[in-house]
Amino acid sequence: MKNTPFTLKHIALGAKMAAFAGYNMPISYTGINDEHAAVRNNAGVFDVSHMGEFILKGENALDLIQRVTSNDASKLTNGKAQYSCLPNNEGGIVDDLLVYCVEENKAYMLVVNASNIEKDWNWISQHNDKNVEMHNISDKTCLLAIQGPNATKILQPLTELDILNLKYYTFVKGRFAGVENVLISATGYTGAGGVEIYFEDKDGDADTIWNAIFEAGKEAGIKPIGLGARDTLRLEMGFCLYGNDIDDSTSPLEAGLGWITKFTKDFTNRAYLEKQKTAGVTKKLVGFEMLEKGIARHDHEIKDFEGGLIGKVTSGTQSPSLGKAIAMGYVDTKYATIDTEIYISIRNTLIKAKVVKIPFV
Repeated sequence: MKNTPFTLKHIALGAKMAAFAGYNMPISYTGINDEHAAVRNNAGVFDVSHMGEFILKGENALDLIQRVTSNDASKLTNGKAQYSCLPNNEGGIVDDLLVYCVEENKAYMLVVNASNIEKDWNWISQHNDKNVEMHNISDKTCLLAIQGPNATKILQPLTELDILNLKYYTFVKGRFAGVENVLISATGYTGAGGVEIYFEDKDGDADTIWNAIFEAGKEAGIKPIGLGARDTLRLEMGFCLYGNDIDDSTSPLEAGLGWITKFTKDFTNRAYLEKQKTAGVTKKLVGFEMLEKGIARHDHEIKDFEGGLIGKVTSGTQSPSLGKAIAMGYVDTKYATIDTEIYISIRNTLIKAKVVKIPFV
């Protein structure tokens, strides 16, 4: 099991640790509900250094990205990022990812899911027939997500870069907490605002940045946050988690990701997805809330009033912000309309729920 540069800090802080994507990661410190509220209302720090980062360089870098991703990366200019996915040849998704334009038409950073680093690298590499320079910098890249409405206010004194006015899905690069070449991005997986910061751990830079963030946020009450609250926060926003809500067998159109599937360019399996768009999907990813006591969990069956199988739950939790059980899952298209009543099979009992609009909060 791998460690991040911050693993010993998590353990010293009393975090509950567990294996995640091959890494020893903090699940919670003071409790998921407490950490969830800290991010929604103030600011929290996630260690997400397990994520993967690739650099693609050269005159054909954009061409390769355009062919393997669904979104239109030609729209990116220096300092901008976009959410995208890697379609496979069967109509599903290899992975979802972020694409950062470091230097227009020449250099890009792709941020992929930790569990898919090798899979994604091999997938992109097999399409690299024009000698694009590729570097897997995952093992040497640290990533901290400082999320919450007060995050940038807390961090601003640590840099001369203007992060208070950083627009959503843009980034800047420079000196942060005395460390050079730190990339600060107005992205995140919580819907609570804030930034993500990428840097290389050289000469103790990981310790320097971690300590500086918590010193700067001490008075404001900044907290370390585990992956448990990361999951409840993203689910409240209806953000997909790879391996749960999207995978090799779910198409971006079924997952409600048509907005990152651009048919104005050629990309892997475009013809299939275009045909699917024209014909219409037979199942859709929907959000729903429980109307009776019970929490829907991954792989619970979704049924109609007569008990007929109409879908499966992909993610579910008790929402800390709403105080009720929420979930996402795929259902037959005719059951995807807002306010449709559905039933979740929990321990052989049908528990009533209704389809609601995403995000939940």
